[in-house]
Amino acid sequence: MLWWGRKNQPTTQTKAGGLTVSKSLRKDERLSADFILSTIEDGVVIVGKDRVVQLFNPAASRITGWPAAEAVGLDFQSVIKLVDEHGQPYPLPNHPFMTALSNGHPVRDSRSLLATRGGKQIPVSVIVSPVAGSAGRAVSSVVGVIRDITIERAEERRRSEFISTASHEMRTPIAAIEGYLALTLNDRVVKVDSRGRNYLEKAHAATKHLGELFQDLLASSRAEDGRTASYPQVVELGEIVQQVADNARFSAQKKGLQLKFIIGAEQGIKGDKVVRPLFYGNVDPNRIREVFQNLVDNAIKYTMEGSVTIALTGNASVTQIQVRDTGPGISEEDLPHLFQKFYRVDNSLTRTVGGTGLGLFIARKIVELYSGRIWVESQLDKGSTFFINLPRLTAAQALGLQQQQANTIRPMS
Repeated sequence: MLWWGRKNQPTTQTKAGGLTVSKSLRKDERLSADFILSTIEDGVVIVGKDRVVQLFNPAASRITGWPAAEAVGLDFQSVIKLVDEHGQPYPLPNHPFMTALSNGHPVRDSRSLLATRGGKQIPVSVIVSPVAGSAGRAVSSVVGVIRDITIERAEERRRSEFISTASHEMRTPIAAIEGYLALTLNDRVVKVDSRGRNYLEKAHAATKHLGELFQDLLASSRAEDGRTASYPQVVELGEIVQQVADNARFSAQKKGLQLKFIIGAEQGIKGDKVVRPLFYGNVDPNRIREVFQNLVDNAIKYTMEGSVTIALTGNASVTQIQVRDTGPGISEEDLPHLFQKFYRVDNSLTRTVGGTGLGLFIARKIVELYSGRIWVESQLDKGSTFFINLPRLTAAQALGLQQQQANTIRPMS
């Protein structure tokens, strides 16, 4: 990429901080780092590994209500106060800044509310990226970009309300049509010849698919504007993944696939004794089970032969769930779009299997609710592996959070 001078003439390029820039640009004081940080519309916050705010630009002050002179030097939780849709503060391990500091991966969160110094709660988008230390290994700090998305959220809500209303209104007649078609296919109710039955079965299948589409539209609409019902609690993720694996075993065997479940092992205190590790997390068990189930169902659906492997592993701060298959794989050009709304890989298998293109979009939104990350690695004809990273709680953190949650009255789900 070539940078141009003021008169559209190319200038000599040099490397600066990993970026290719022109010498004239580096000399232009108006484009210094201080100038850029002071004019950018998004809040920029740098937090060190000691959790102390190191940099706070003017936009961050405007969004949070904290003057930079006061914010710098404070613990980031005192300044970047994020709460969920119920107004509950994020536990420290789930805070995007803490998650990035702990696991060294970028964190995106567009569902949170920021509690300003003046007491207002505004919707924000937060992207936190880790910065490696001089050795290039351990995270030395993180850079957070905070954007006030009040206007965008209002527009999303209007659009989602329309989709939600339309989908809700269509569900009743679609359910009625599906019900009457099912009755017509019942030999004890109506006698239909083989040719008529074939037509009715196709109509019933299409109507059922249409009903599922409207259901997915409702779910995606709620996920997009933050109305997904989510009541996080301390859970042991290994139990949930085990349940999903057990439930999927019959579907896999029916297709002749081998389903494997692998869980990490850690050395016990007594030397030779190997104990099953416990992977605690603060998530809504119903929502996260939907995500796991969706990935496993997809793996079975698109794998014609071979195996599906569900693996659970992690380190001190991250729990990782992997779903590997020996299916057809995904092309490099499709990978960046896979979690977008309505996106479907276009090949003969996907056209045969069907789908709405909303499952992975909904899965991403749910994972992001819990400061998690979901991605895929794949090559054509070599299968696919889907990964989910979620913040992991220590046993002490899990116990403390359980005690807090026990004193909190939660809505009935």
